Amino acid sequence: MSYLSSLVVSGLVVGTMYGLVAMGFAIIFKVSRVVNFAQGEVMMLIAYISFSVALRTNGSMPLVVLSVMASSVLLGILIERLVVRPMLGQPIFSLVMMTIALAVLLRSVIGLVWGTDPMRMPGGSAGSSIDVLGTNIQPAQIALVGIYLSACAGIWAFLRYSVLGIAMRATATDPTVALLMGLSVSKLYRVAWILSAILAGLTGLLFANIYHVGLDMGHVGIQAFPAVILGGLDSVLGAALGGLVIGVAENLAGGYIGSGYKEIAGFAIILLVMMVRPHGLFGEKDIERV
Repeated sequence: MSYLSSLVVSGLVVGTMYGLVAMGFAIIFKVSRVVNFAQGEVMMLIAYISFSVALRTNGSMPLVVLSVMASSVLLGILIERLVVRPMLGQPIFSLVMMTIALAVLLRSVIGLVWGTDPMRMPGGSAGSSIDVLGTNIQPAQIALVGIYLSACAGIWAFLRYSVLGIAMRATATDPTVALLMGLSVSKLYRVAWILSAILAGLTGLLFANIYHVGLDMGHVGIQAFPAVILGGLDSVLGAALGGLVIGVAENLAGGYIGSGYKEIAGFAIILLVMMVRPHGLFGEKDIERV
């Protein structure tokens, strides 16, 4: 039982990381119907920026967090202005391909600027771990869980009660009607990309503190993608919950079947779910009149 509980607890911790990245996917898709395949690379770039700031400030966490927030907002604005806005009115597939090109570009820039060797985050192992059901949890992992819960509550309240959140939901329902009602769709797209970048940045910072800073960080975006499909591409909280399911499923598959099955467990789950609910567990059905 202790082995099972250890796998579940560690899977839930990893699942919170998947959930945060998946929420970033879902926010952008909910507003613009675009899947951002550069989400993992955005996370990686902000993590490298935080690494550089940590090196120059002796690991000062307040300054590192401030740099993460500032670079996330700036990167979200730049992507929306330079990549998304010129593509408005074009087929969605074209914009999706642009996000793939953006992912390749960011990965190349990171390799040129910081190199390809993985590096440890200054002060990343600071603090003593605590025992949870026989599993040692690091302070950064505790912070990861706390940020995950805070993000779920904050985004739910933002989308449900704030003026911007309600406008984003209206735009997701019908962008044309939203334009006719006087809403600035480009502004709402920008807010969505900023929120997505902030979630990616915080995840990247915590990943760097728990593990390392390296070019393999971008794979977190691919590993989190089954979570957003499982929960529903247009359901932000569903994507967050899907991250927990995928994290636990990967750990159980790796622990009881074999480490080689860990990477494919999430994709196996979404294949099964999509045969029953193609729109995901919490996604909304698209009904079109023909």
